[in-house]
Amino acid sequence: MAVTAQMVKELREKTGAGMMDCKKALTETNGDMEKAIDFLREKGMAKAAKKADRIAAEGTAFIKSEGNEAVILEVNSETDFVAKNEGFQQLVKELAEQLLAKKPATLEEALEQKMSSGDTVAEYINKAIAKIGEKITLRRFEVVTKGDNDSFGEYLHMGGRIAVLTVLEGTTDAQAAKDVAMHAAALNPKYISRDAVSEEEVAHEREVLTQQALNEGKPEKIVAKMVEGRLGKFFEEICLVDQAFVKNPDQTVGEYVASKGGKVKELVRYGVGEGIEKRQDNFAEEVMNQVKK
Repeated sequence: MAVTAQMVKELREKTGAGMMDCKKALTETNGDMEKAIDFLREKGMAKAAKKADRIAAEGTAFIKSEGNEAVILEVNSETDFVAKNEGFQQLVKELAEQLLAKKPATLEEALEQKMSSGDTVAEYINKAIAKIGEKITLRRFEVVTKGDNDSFGEYLHMGGRIAVLTVLEGTTDAQAAKDVAMHAAALNPKYISRDAVSEEEVAHEREVLTQQALNEGKPEKIVAKMVEGRLGKFFEEICLVDQAFVKNPDQTVGEYVASKGGKVKELVRYGVGEGIEKRQDNFAEEVMNQVKK
């Protein structure tokens, strides 16, 4: 497979490795991005595999709660200008109310349900599109419930560019729950705890770390012990309760929550547009094309 400049650029952004190292890694792995990341890590050329998807699409994420129920949702638009539009913001709030009231199980089910206006959700969104003049989509949502002795943590960063909803079980300390949500907004943990990490992912990481240690010239007899130590660091990076708490790095998030008499039960974090590739427009070319007409 031919290695393109765009592929090299993408790998460099994900790993922080040098351009020539990225090109070599892609050549060695026949253009496989994931294998190229592992190749660089094994050679010690990449500090970490930054696999977070690019945030490209515009829109907003929002949270609404009532009693023991809450909903977090993401609604996308084509431009940030429209995302800040009063009509768009009102639509997002109305969709949140609808989802919280009807609690659909899937996105497809949500779009087919009737709103108080008599329109289905899909029809209601289409009317908003006609009025606002941009494509708008309800991308995802999750309805979350808690017990009477639990607490919701709700946090919107930058007006909804990132939204985090947490549930702390065993404590009604809403501020603590919000603190955890703010932490998750900043550090973006992949899992709540180590129990949630699949055996396959742990095995893959152990294999990468083992090869990395061997490539560093470490004696085989101490490699296994080294790998387990590095694996602990891996868990600290991706698991919420193992991360150093941003408000007090001397304790982990798990220790902070435990000091409040609770434990983290749920975590939902939405970054607007994550995983959506946005069309890359060449503005100068667009202007020239208009001039030629």
